[in-house]
Amino acid sequence: MRLTMYTDFSLRILLYLGTKEKDKLSTIQEIATAYHISKNHLMKVAHELRQAGYIEAVRGRSGGIRLALDPEDINIGAVVRRMEDDFHLVECFNRENNTCPIASVCGLKGILGKALHAYLQVLDAYTLQDLLGNQADLRMLLR
Repeated sequence: MRLTMYTDFSLRILLYLGTKEKDKLSTIQEIATAYHISKNHLMKVAHELRQAGYIEAVRGRSGGIRLALDPEDINIGAVVRRMEDDFHLVECFNRENNTCPIASVCGLKGILGKALHAYLQVLDAYTLQDLLGNQADLRMLLR
């Protein structure tokens, strides 16, 4: 399974904000600069993270974003499920658009379903806090 850039950027924003002091605001521009990625892309991602309740935004001249939850309360599996829009590893996972002629007897769907479940189960075992283990190195690299 491969995560989309959207989910990757979501996790990057959360990691960045997780390295900051709890009340410190960060701007989308500084996060974009730290990761060398488009500010416009990050704005869309940050908007959805805010809607999901992972971050909060403060408007105004000295505004910005920060984590809305403690890092130990942000589950990585839940973030991935929220940000990914398609877990159809193969065509037969999508019942509405499945044209595979062997789908009813093929064993591949069951195996891939188990693999997807295991993948998400591993992600469910981790929180943002687990990813922030070496905050000093993360802070240094994100300057």
